[in-house]
Amino acid sequence: MKDINQQISVTLKALRQERGWSLDKAASETGVSKAMLGQIERGESSPTIATLWKIASGFQTSFSSFIEENEVDLTEPVRRAGQAQQLHPSDTKIRVMPLFPFDKELSFELFVIELLPGCEHLSPPHKHGVIEHVVVLKGKMEVLVNGHWQALDQGEGLRFNANQPHGYRNTTTKIACIHDIIHYPGKK
Repeated sequence: MKDINQQISVTLKALRQERGWSLDKAASETGVSKAMLGQIERGESSPTIATLWKIASGFQTSFSSFIEENEVDLTEPVRRAGQAQQLHPSDTKIRVMPLFPFDKELSFELFVIELLPGCEHLSPPHKHGVIEHVVVLKGKMEVLVNGHWQALDQGEGLRFNANQPHGYRNTTTKIACIHDIIHYPGKK
């Protein structure tokens, strides 16, 4: 298995080549600078979670495809576990793990996210039609939707349109653990 930065680099390069996009075109579609995209492709820089979301949205692809190779065999049950990990040095208070990477047939992906005490993570808008379901497994947290922070306790969930700025924060002194289910609109 490739390391995360190598996986991101290979995936970005492959998506750009597949679409026939120049770095200028990719920068225009993602809102990420041409210089930064080039550094990511060459493995010289690792993107923050927010930057990676911009890239995924611009390419109209899943977030998890950038951080994990996905081989789906729907004929057999799939059991997965793993450790949530920090993706970028500046993302010190949030750890992410795709529990079930993007599934083309079902158009969704499921993440386990740990929000460390004091975490406030803001996410740029995703493409129109992207829906998120946040379910608190452990602890308490808040979700920013429609410009307001909404508190969620363990066992509670919130569904929202992710085509707006949104965010997650943990104002407690204990780790909050959540499932984040992201549903992408189907191809028409």
